[in-house]
Amino acid sequence: MSHLVAAAAVTAATHLMRAGQWTAATDLLTAVQTDDPAERAELALALAEVAVDQDFGHQTDHTPAALAAAEDAAEDAADAVLNGSWDLSMLKFRKDYSIALSQSGDRDLRERALTLIEEAPDEARRGTARFWAGVMADNVYERPAEAVEHYEAALELGEKCDDELLMAQALRHLGHHAHTAGDLALARMQWERSTELLQKVGHLRPTLAQQAALAVLLRDEGDAAGSRALATEVNRWAGQLGIPFIVQETAELMA
Repeated sequence: MSHLVAAAAVTAATHLMRAGQWTAATDLLTAVQTDDPAERAELALALAEVAVDQDFGHQTDHTPAALAAAEDAAEDAADAVLNGSWDLSMLKFRKDYSIALSQSGDRDLRERALTLIEEAPDEARRGTARFWAGVMADNVYERPAEAVEHYEAALELGEKCDDELLMAQALRHLGHHAHTAGDLALARMQWERSTELLQKVGHLRPTLAQQAALAVLLRDEGDAAGSRALATEVNRWAGQLGIPFIVQETAELMA
């Protein structure tokens, strides 16, 4: 089996994952067979990413087994998979961050985030680490100024690397801070741009979350009917995907 086939399977699975088709993405990656240790490690890492994304959206727990398999595959591949060790650490951080959102206790996230930033092998990955350090500072440690600093750095690196997903994520969270500060015009500009970029890369779950935020903004701008209409459509989508936190938020806006 050639590296091209493994790489193509990973690319296709990434698109399925972003579309909320986690089971199809997992089935595709699992179906690919190879004797090449580097390819097995690449596929296992992709399976772990699908698990992390699914667990965050569905509040399930597929990640531990997938991460263990990715670690085993990485050991077999030795140094054959470029940047694989950092990518695996990033996935572990993302999983532990999602756990920290619902469970008390310090899981050493701050030091790990700094290490990921310092050891990032390229600027795109450094931007990703800055973004996740931002959401950690925001939602786990309640340090908004620190979070904004990370988001701004992530946005700058995303623009520099032409990483549209990273740009979308940073703008989405910067928009939340603008909204909290009462700057509805800036929040709208950042959230609309974030929505466009998320739609462009085909990442459905955060697109729906972003549109739910726009429904909140419509309400705050005085357009109650528009807010309810948008929330209703997002609620329908989120219900089909089975994403409970978006369903709950939009249901409240529809009331």
